[in-house]
Amino acid sequence: MGAAGWAFVPAIRGNLAFELAAIAEPDPAMRETAVTETGAVPYSDLPSMLRDAKLDAIYVATPTELHPDHVAQVCAAKKHVLTEKPMAIRVEQAQQMVEAAERAGVVLQVGHSHSYDLPIARMREIVASGALGRVRMIHTWNFTDWMARPRRAAELDIGQGGGVTYRQGAHQIDILRLLGGGLVKSVRATTFDWDASRRSIGAHTIFLNFTDGTAATAIYNGYGRLSAAELTGGVGEWGLEEKPRGETKPAAALSPEQELAVKRKRARTAIPANAPHQPHFGLTLVSCERGDIRQSPDGLLVYSDQGREKIALPKDKSPRDLVIAEFADAVSGMATTHTGRWGVANLEVCTAAIESSRTGREIELKHQVAVAK
Repeated sequence: MGAAGWAFVPAIRGNLAFELAAIAEPDPAMRETAVTETGAVPYSDLPSMLRDAKLDAIYVATPTELHPDHVAQVCAAKKHVLTEKPMAIRVEQAQQMVEAAERAGVVLQVGHSHSYDLPIARMREIVASGALGRVRMIHTWNFTDWMARPRRAAELDIGQGGGVTYRQGAHQIDILRLLGGGLVKSVRATTFDWDASRRSIGAHTIFLNFTDGTAATAIYNGYGRLSAAELTGGVGEWGLEEKPRGETKPAAALSPEQELAVKRKRARTAIPANAPHQPHFGLTLVSCERGDIRQSPDGLLVYSDQGREKIALPKDKSPRDLVIAEFADAVSGMATTHTGRWGVANLEVCTAAIESSRTGREIELKHQVAVAK
């Protein structure tokens, strides 16, 4: 299992609606480790698990290029499915996944994304309440070393859903769409590939126009000089304190085989089950007609005519806990936001950003959906 899969183990175990019964893992060593750590029944592949295990729902944590086929198999078996973001490489594939779930009468949810982070969810509540008036601008910026980390070749291949716009922009677009209500009218963007030693989209600037006139930007730089933690009180993506990038040594060059080995070793501990601070996927700021909202290390800061208000948020639930809780709600029949169609809309924005950069044109959108009421 990768980091995403390992991160969900405590969340699944901690939710009374689910029991972790089986795991499909093709790598023998990883499969043995997974069984030792979780006690779940092991399978070497998805078809055998679907055939032999008595399951109600499946979490798909495989690489992006495999999501469409794996979700199709799960839907054909009439199991509810939660799949990682981005849900596919092409919008047409994502639509087919939604249609497969609808034909089977099962739930399809897409997550984890950082729109589940409690500070972002609380921002959405404040915006939706109207207490600060209409939202007018939203900005989310992140600076990381994503391009310098160990990577499978497919993670850098744009044709297989690689590069930061698909892999990390999916988080940013989900955040912006949640805060802005979901309905993006058009996208204009520039993507960047400026490291000749590791070709891929490593940075982007994306401008979103919402149908109600709200404007938003997503800025991402994955080349590893500046850390966004310097903008967020020293707190990083998983709520842990981070050293400034200049105080850490750059990673040595590795062969593809070495990178895969390092990635597998790192997977079990890359994402903590709990943390001392709120998670920060960079810095997100919301400007409403009568006030502004931004993250703080432990919650939010709200700026209005009454001054600055600090809002502390609980740390007893991880973002993955909140994903599993929403998945349980969806399975029980409740209306939720992160549906398959919501995932299609996020993917459409990421795809449009890459197309806009390639053509120099503003791209109009047609698959957007609103936030669930």
